[in-house]
Amino acid sequence: PPDTEIEKFLLEGKVGDTHGTKKGITGAQRASLTTPALTHDAQIQSIDEYKREFRTDRGVEFDFRDSWATNVPAYNIDRLLGLNMVPDSDERRYRSTPSAFTWWLDDVLMDEGDRLKKKIEAPDRAYWSRQTTMMRLFDQLISNTDRNMGNILYTKDWRLWPIDHTRAFRKNTELKTPAHVTRCDRKVFERLKALDQPTLKREVGKWLDDGQIRSLLARRDLIVKKIVALG
Repeated sequence: PPDTEIEKFLLEGKVGDTHGTKKGITGAQRASLTTPALTHDAQIQSIDEYKREFRTDRGVEFDFRDSWATNVPAYNIDRLLGLNMVPDSDERRYRSTPSAFTWWLDDVLMDEGDRLKKKIEAPDRAYWSRQTTMMRLFDQLISNTDRNMGNILYTKDWRLWPIDHTRAFRKNTELKTPAHVTRCDRKVFERLKALDQPTLKREVGKWLDDGQIRSLLARRDLIVKKIVALG
C-alpha cells in the first residue's frame, strides 16, 4: 500500500496479539493490527533510555540515547530524500506510553548476517551495491551508531531495508565514517542539497531538537562537499 494508507493504518489499527521479537535488544513487540480494510503486523518500540556514559567495545559514548522517537524522523527524512528504503514509522501511544509503530516487512528473505554467514551473493550485484551505498550515506547523514547485521533486511525481490533507528541523530557535526560516502543518486543528491532548517523543523521538529537538526545539516554539508569533490 502507499505511504499515506500505511500511516493511517499504523495510527488507527486496533492492536491485537502481541509478542516479543526474536532479534534485537530494544524490547520491541510484534503486534497484529486490524482495520476494517486490512490486517497486518507492526513493530512497536517504546524504549527510551538515556545514559551520561555508555561503554561498548567501540569505546565510550557520552550522552547516549536509545529511543523509539528517532525511528519516526528516520522514516520521514528517508522520504524527504526520495530514498524509500526505511519502512513507515509513526508515533502512537501503546499502553499509554509514546511509542513508534513501524510497518512489519513481509517476504523477508534474510538479514545481512545470514547473507554473510551463508556466503550468498545478490543476483544483481550492481543493484545491491547501489542500495548499500545509499544506506551507508543515509547512516552518515542521520549519525546512526547502531547499524548492524541484524537490522539490514532483504525482501525476496532483493530490496534492502534498513530498520531500527533508535540510536540515530547524535549531535556530532563531523562524519563518523567519511569513507562510507562514495557516491549518490542524482535525484537524492538534489534533495539532500535542498534540505534546510525550516523544512526539517516542520517535518521532524516534534522528535528532534534544534541541536540535532543543526548537527544533521552540518553533516549534510560535509556529505555534499565530499560528493562534489568525487565528481
